[in-house]
Amino acid sequence: MLRTPENLIESTCADLASVRAQMPLVQCIINRVVAGHTANVLLALGASAAMVDIPGEAGMFADMASGLLVNLGTPTAEQREAMFEAVDGASKSGTPWVLDPVAVGSLPVRTPLASRLRALAPAIVRGNASEIVALADAGPGGRGVDSSLVVEAAVPSARSLAESIGAVVAVSGPEDLVVDRRGSARIRNGHPSLTQITGGGCALGAVMAAFAAIDDNPFAATVAATTVYTVAAELAAQRASGPGTFLAAHLDALATVTADDIRERAAIRV
Repeated sequence: MLRTPENLIESTCADLASVRAQMPLVQCIINRVVAGHTANVLLALGASAAMVDIPGEAGMFADMASGLLVNLGTPTAEQREAMFEAVDGASKSGTPWVLDPVAVGSLPVRTPLASRLRALAPAIVRGNASEIVALADAGPGGRGVDSSLVVEAAVPSARSLAESIGAVVAVSGPEDLVVDRRGSARIRNGHPSLTQITGGGCALGAVMAAFAAIDDNPFAATVAATTVYTVAAELAAQRASGPGTFLAAHLDALATVTADDIRERAAIRV
């Protein structure tokens, strides 16, 4: 596919229809703070969620799942074991998986864990600017889950990661960046309310896994997931009066966003 904004927008519309038609099952190994919200986001979108993160089951389930999210938000010892089991199962079955290196950098457990997972060929890596810089061994990370860097500061690290591990790298921010070995795209949609709810970025990682499950082009799938998610945020903000109502309105918007909404609002540049 020629990577023009027009083609990426049409691909996004097609992928949204495919997610709703195929209802991909996404296995989520995710932090306990946002598990419920992430499941609701996937259900609203038309996909399905399974929080299977127990050793002895995680690898088996990855073989059945359509996509896999590995999120390092609360990496307990049991979850860490399940992560490697699930990634091994996904790799053997060809299940696309997404790595979300939450809060990596200076912390002594999740940082080496992320480095080990990075080497196991995720289809997509998603994080904020500080997380992507830290994962590329180019900086100390941010302030916990919050980025201390702007997206532009992570461009060299995103490109380096994409080149070294062969993954699509997505950097979340006011203008989202998607990079692979062939080039990049930027999506300037969304709303600041996404930063005022818990799990906005974590849920986006699950959405990327759902789109990667129905599109064998990880770059197009990542652009589509980001665009749908952030356009829905814009629609939600129109009817919300604060973070609480935005949370509910975003779920509603994910369930009702249309191809016409995408064509009208998507702000993609390459």
